[in-house]
Amino acid sequence: MTTETTRSSTTDTTAVDPRDIPVVILCGGMGTRLREASEKLPKPLVDIGGKPVLWHIMKTYEHYGFRKFVLCLGYKSDLIKNYFLAYREQVADFTLRLSDDHTPQFHNTAGDEDWEVTFAETGLLTGTGARLRRVAQYLTGPRFMITYGDGVGAINVADVLADHVRSGRIGTVTGVRPSSRYGELVTEGNAVTQFAEKPPATGWVSGGYFVFEREFVDKYLDDDPSTMLERHPLQQLARDSQLTLHTHEGFWMGMDTFRDWTELNQLWDAGAAPWRVWAD
Repeated sequence: MTTETTRSSTTDTTAVDPRDIPVVILCGGMGTRLREASEKLPKPLVDIGGKPVLWHIMKTYEHYGFRKFVLCLGYKSDLIKNYFLAYREQVADFTLRLSDDHTPQFHNTAGDEDWEVTFAETGLLTGTGARLRRVAQYLTGPRFMITYGDGVGAINVADVLADHVRSGRIGTVTGVRPSSRYGELVTEGNAVTQFAEKPPATGWVSGGYFVFEREFVDKYLDDDPSTMLERHPLQQLARDSQLTLHTHEGFWMGMDTFRDWTELNQLWDAGAAPWRVWAD
């Protein structure tokens, strides 16, 4: 592969319609570090403000025009499928006549989303890269988005896509600066002159919001079920100078622990959730 090669055909951002671009969401993890909240649920169904974190992620993408989702399922996949199969019944008003065929008569449009969701069984212990490889048949078109089903951010995913298209490279990763879990002390001798409760990290880390050209799947992934997207595939893509950085200075948070889950719910309940970019 020629490392400096770009594709001039992808540089016209006006030709990119997010409605046609699949958004892959990795939903197969067990969430062992979040066991207090997810012992009976797959991690993407753990709620923030009464809605699964997966729903929050999908609403973010929808706000920026994306509507096609591919869910890579694994642990307790049946619960994720059943959530969406009964999606409208959970939020809409309806009348159920138990004397006939028990078909609900809905009275409003609550629960209607302009989403097309593909549910793909990708294995219980499959690596993230292998999960992506296993949904290759659903990645129609020249490019796709991908993220994890356990984190939220006030990230303009349309801007991530635009940066990717302008770059002409195969992949784009969103870099974020998460807050430290520990207070940072600024000192002079034995005196503390500043106490920062949650200072931001100084370097960039992956926020998990990616864009890839379709060729990434065939050139950088294989059929090994242990393949992790974050290891050889992305490392090789970076060595080939085919990975673009989209920087995000705003809010981002992974829901990895019970503490994270509690903090995200507190933000939502207070009406101060920075990732809530969509209208009610």
